[in-house]
Amino acid sequence: MRTTVSAQTDTRRLVVLAVDDEPHGLSLLVEGLQANPHIGRVFAAVDAAEALRLLASDDQELLQRKEQGLPPIDAVFADLQMPGLSGMEMARVFSALNPAPVLVFVTGHASEAVNAFDLGAVDYLLKPCNQSRLDRAVERVLDKLRSTAPAAAGAPAAPAKPDDDEVIPVELAGTTKLVPRSTVRWVEAQGDYARLFTTDGNSHLVRIPLTQLEERWEKAGFVRIHRSFLVALNLITELRMGQGGYQVVIGNDEKLLPVSRRHTRELKDRLTGR
Repeated sequence: MRTTVSAQTDTRRLVVLAVDDEPHGLSLLVEGLQANPHIGRVFAAVDAAEALRLLASDDQELLQRKEQGLPPIDAVFADLQMPGLSGMEMARVFSALNPAPVLVFVTGHASEAVNAFDLGAVDYLLKPCNQSRLDRAVERVLDKLRSTAPAAAGAPAAPAKPDDDEVIPVELAGTTKLVPRSTVRWVEAQGDYARLFTTDGNSHLVRIPLTQLEERWEKAGFVRIHRSFLVALNLITELRMGQGGYQVVIGNDEKLLPVSRRHTRELKDRLTGR
């Protein structure tokens, strides 16, 4: 398949790559990306091999971006399951680039979404995805670009919507459950994993490091209080001094969590609005 691009070209907007071996799925993904006002140009590839060839092409816009120190592609929207080089294998190649494009995975199975975060993807889309869901994924790409290199990204300001509630896929008895971020009270680090404690009294172990969740959820009101704990700031009802140092009280059930010295000042400033 010949690499296609959208008719809209604007270097002030994002240059993205859509990869899917299913022609219908690829067509829908390209159309959805083209409909987003923050997307300036869309390349399309039917497999990972074509996507990687695109990076080495002599397309003038891509060459100019490379000369400016930008990634040739701002973001890659890729299917996870493809013949030959899989979406995950392709993602590992992209992640080795410097600078690397932002990754968004597209999958037909929720169970595969767990692996998306292992490769540093900012979002995943379940097929078929509607335009509003795709637009939220583009916003997360913009947030990521602004947080890493705002000047280089050249992305217009597009603050995340307050009702943009991220969901986290968790494995539960052989099935995948999607846990909304808004239901998470606090998170505890467990090695390279993290355990989410939710408002229904349950907890879920996910394959995401606490440091990664801290970065992704900072704008959503989560604050690091200890090397092992990340807490929803709006659920803290009290900061008290205990025998071993400061502690926070979470919710009406007065769950106590420790606050380390290094995080005490920042927490006080956040609680007082400074």
